[in-house]
Amino acid sequence: MDYGMLLGWLHQFVALLLYPVIITLAIALMATLWELGMASCERLSTLRQFERVQQLASAKHQFQRHATKRLERVDLLARSGPILGLMGTLIPLGPGLTALGTGNIDILATALTVAFDTTVVGLLIGLVAYTIGRLRRRWYEQTWQALSDVPE
Repeated sequence: MDYGMLLGWLHQFVALLLYPVIITLAIALMATLWELGMASCERLSTLRQFERVQQLASAKHQFQRHATKRLERVDLLARSGPILGLMGTLIPLGPGLTALGTGNIDILATALTVAFDTTVVGLLIGLVAYTIGRLRRRWYEQTWQALSDVPE
């Protein structure tokens, strides 16, 4: 197999990933905004409901499932956002550098714009999701403590 042909296929494969990465970043941004709203509602009502439950054993089990599910989701967003942003940065740089070599500044400018925009969006997703995760962990520890203080 020709080495140049293999590199050509690799380049085509990577180029095909740009739009799925951008779409996934958009979905991750919407999911992060959704989680932000859910965290606000959760702080205002859901956690207080757990603290008021009379059947302690079932409340602890329900709370543990609730907390695990919520934390897994924001942890996934906090980790995947920056990774997708980095992918969105590196993918257009190949064609951008090729355009620079041929003197096509317009393609280079577009590639760099996409690269920087995806980086910022990915980092924003990671930052917001990380913050939500840290706040939720603190809230869940407080709620767990309140559940543990109730006599059985």
